Amino acid sequence: MSGKIVSVTSSSHFSQLLAQSTYTVVDFYADWCGPCKTIAPVFQSLAEKETKAGKLQFVKVDVDAQQDVARKYGVSAMPTFLVIKSSSVVDTIRGANPSALTAAVRKAANDSSGPGASAAVFQTKGRTLGSAAEPSRPVNESPFAGLQRLVFGNGGLSDIVVRFVALYVVSLFAFDAFKAAEESPFNIKARR
Repeated sequence: MSGKIVSVTSSSHFSQLLAQSTYTVVDFYADWCGPCKTIAPVFQSLAEKETKAGKLQFVKVDVDAQQDVARKYGVSAMPTFLVIKSSSVVDTIRGANPSALTAAVRKAANDSSGPGASAAVFQTKGRTLGSAAEPSRPVNESPFAGLQRLVFGNGGLSDIVVRFVALYVVSLFAFDAFKAAEESPFNIKARR
């Protein structure tokens, strides 16, 4: 095992490890698990590249030896990878999926490299406030600009109402209403 990956020896050791770093990537594995052995080199490679003292660490938990830790996090399949930020699980990868594991680790590595313009102000499971890199609308834009685009823009509400009324009138006075509606310049499918 690599010097960058720490093996958990007890439940209290695991708690100490979580307190040492902002992000902890945990590999729940079993010695008898074939897929665990398959993805182990990927986990080791990520640990070599992405470990940052105090910010991002990599930990392995043998589910047979540390059943209480595995039970606490509801691990039922091996391998299971958890990305834990400040004692809260932010990402879970079940199975030997190298691309998902790499993406989760890179996301944690980017976030742990320091707060940037896109850093979240407040984050809980499933909700993130203040994470937009740019404001939702330009500061100098009218608060009603979105409504104006909806009503007056191409394909806006007024356009829809005009098309509806025109199609109704065209089909009302035609012998073959369906054919007239299909060939009408007001048909949405015929939109230019």
